[in-house]
Amino acid sequence: MIDFAVLSLRENPELAIFLTLSIGYWLGKVRVGKFELGSVTGVLLAGILVGQLNIEIAPLVKSVFFIMFLFAVGYGVGPQFVRGIATDGAPQALFAVVITTLCLLSVYAAVKIQGYDVGFAAGLLAGSQTISASIGLATDAINKLDMPADEIQKMLDHIPVAYAVVYLWGTIGTGLILSVLGPKLIGVNVEEECKRYEKEMSGGQPPGSGQTAWRQVEMRAFELQADSRVVGKTVGQAEKDLLDEGRVFTQGIRRNGEIIDFDDNTVFQVGDIVAASAKREVMVRLGQDAKEVEDRELLDVPAERVNVVLTKKAFAGKTIQELAGEKFARGVYLNKITRGATSVDIPILPKTQLHRADILTVVGTTKDTQRVVDAMGYADRPTDATDMVWVGLAIAIGGLIGAITVPVSGVPITLSTSGGALIAGILLGWLRGVHPTFGRVPAGALWMMNSVGLNVFIAIVGISSGPTFISGLQEVGFGIFFWGIFATSVPMLLAPLIGKYIFKFDPAINLGCCGGARTSTASVAMVGDVAKSNVPMLGYTVPYAVANTTLTLWGLVIVLMVT
Repeated sequence: MIDFAVLSLRENPELAIFLTLSIGYWLGKVRVGKFELGSVTGVLLAGILVGQLNIEIAPLVKSVFFIMFLFAVGYGVGPQFVRGIATDGAPQALFAVVITTLCLLSVYAAVKIQGYDVGFAAGLLAGSQTISASIGLATDAINKLDMPADEIQKMLDHIPVAYAVVYLWGTIGTGLILSVLGPKLIGVNVEEECKRYEKEMSGGQPPGSGQTAWRQVEMRAFELQADSRVVGKTVGQAEKDLLDEGRVFTQGIRRNGEIIDFDDNTVFQVGDIVAASAKREVMVRLGQDAKEVEDRELLDVPAERVNVVLTKKAFAGKTIQELAGEKFARGVYLNKITRGATSVDIPILPKTQLHRADILTVVGTTKDTQRVVDAMGYADRPTDATDMVWVGLAIAIGGLIGAITVPVSGVPITLSTSGGALIAGILLGWLRGVHPTFGRVPAGALWMMNSVGLNVFIAIVGISSGPTFISGLQEVGFGIFFWGIFATSVPMLLAPLIGKYIFKFDPAINLGCCGGARTSTASVAMVGDVAKSNVPMLGYTVPYAVANTTLTLWGLVIVLMVT
């Protein structure tokens, strides 16, 4: 039975890939403290194990999935990448370039001091900076070197060896440095700084008041009595006067037994039954001044929860407080803001600024939510359709541009087809955010391209290098682990200081910027745990978008620097 299984895997290598993915994703769930091993590392280890069976896989398969992955990376970060380069996110974008350059130079220093070859250098970069995508560009660059085929293969086999050894500290070390040492390096109490930041961003409202905008919202019906404070006032004036209590909106009026049409100029009368929506605590206070009644028909107002993608330039940079005052926002409650490729939750504070491509989860009547959609962008309603016309065209054009090679001093300089696909993804993702009429890639499809695309690539790398992995490890020795600590730690120890003294970031978001500049979501989550706040995430998205791109490109650059 064992011989049959081994023979079948050799004759049908596609089965070996799926077996590797299954084992790898399972291994990826293994936790070390607060950290999971991660699917990429799990798949690599599983691939090395399966690779001991000497299974050959056509290189084309690896290339197809890696191009698909890089396109998905670019598509996801496109809006934040362009915003960071072109608008008010420029300081954070520049910060990301500085820190990722430090990451590259740290790896280069380790390679030069220790004398590692190009393969070990590429693996050290990918593992110490936890940027698996760089392996693909490094592989493309190594394949183009003017060297014998056996030497090239030897260097390619060295990449996963170095990556596997140094990756664990690349993940854990970044989180520990930023969450434990980071506050001490910049000399602040992060929890207190986040409280101070939230207070400043609350615009006079109680801190945290914006966090539960919809979760406690409900609708009730009240019969207006002669002594009601809204009797004799128009709907618009009454809602304005009640702002001290909170946002209250009229959703329906029954007068003399009939449900009537109303607008902001309709005057409330004694005996009117009014359907109003507000946060629960506001409703409790209103109930003390009015008689609550049951009117199922009046309260039967169609409502929905909609994800609105902000695309209109006029509202980019506006605060939540400013948008709440817009006429189209009447009757709608904000529940959640997510931003960037990793769908980071952004704190809902009155002075929180919104960016193009932010996803705002709003709840209200169907009429009210549609008004918000029309004014701000488009509704990101669930769909399973991917616009493959534009996806395929973008990858093809980007790959063709990336395939252009320019010789410099005899060295072939090229983005490669993979790098071209990355740039194409950035452009299409940005264009989709600005003009949401084409190029749609649903979240599920994007995850498939991103996670499975990368892990199929990594699985093939592991399977192909499996037979030589042990000999490669014996050649390099475990000393590379300590160079991995060096390459991970030096940039992260300097980053908070650079953010404080050169870029002068607010202490509440400084460490979030540092985590973004290393594309380490886990580290920013650890900082958030220490801060007891998600405010640090406000500094994460722009540096992440830029760093994800530059660190990936460094896979090509490290090969050029070492050869």
